[in-house]
Amino acid sequence: MGCLKVSSKSSPASVAGAIAGMIKDGSSVEIQAVGAGAVNQAVKAVAISRGFLSPVGIEICCIPSFADIVIDGEYRTAIRFSVEPRAGFAVIAAADAAAL
Repeated sequence: MGCLKVSSKSSPASVAGAIAGMIKDGSSVEIQAVGAGAVNQAVKAVAISRGFLSPVGIEICCIPSFADIVIDGEYRTAIRFSVEPRAGFAVIAAADAAAL
């Protein structure tokens, strides 16, 4: 599982491209953000990555959690987003296509 650290200055489109690439390669992705601005950019990146993956038939799910981390000797709380391919989506999509 790859871990992407997102800051308030991160480009959501660039992070989304990294998410999409890792998901296409069959990996799950973990995104870590500290602070409101970073969380905002991370959420936008997840939304944009859905647009990148949808045309190739991949749907994703995102599971948020809290994590206690140390930055420069200080304890901080980060938000981690675990992004994974949505289980069962390909099977449902294939069944819908077969019904047509």
